[in-house]
Amino acid sequence: MKQAILCVDDEAIIVLSLKQELRSHYRDQFLYETALNATEAMEIIEELASEGVKIITIISDWLMPGIKGDEFLARVHERYPDIRSIIITGQADEESLKRLKDDICLTAVLRKPWNSLDLFAAVDSCLV
Repeated sequence: MKQAILCVDDEAIIVLSLKQELRSHYRDQFLYETALNATEAMEIIEELASEGVKIITIISDWLMPGIKGDEFLARVHERYPDIRSIIITGQADEESLKRLKDDICLTAVLRKPWNSLDLFAAVDSCLV
């Protein structure tokens, strides 16, 4: 079964950087998808699911226009409880992050700019 990692951030440079780092580390182990907002991300999730691709983790920004990352990930968790979540943010509401950890077993919170080793460790913890 094919497996994927989805990166979601409203800044294209962020999702491209994440995708490049992940691909250089994990090589062809996964498909790497990117979305610039929650709506686009949900479309990708549904498309991959319909194609039988298992999404291992979603790495999402917290502060995005329209819908914040915590609300987006909570919605994903309702429909796809097996998908693990990582928040990557420069500014996040600590109360929202605590609630996410409790509600959907958030795997990790990474601060921008992220450390590559922390990113890989967070993704590795989603593989268990």
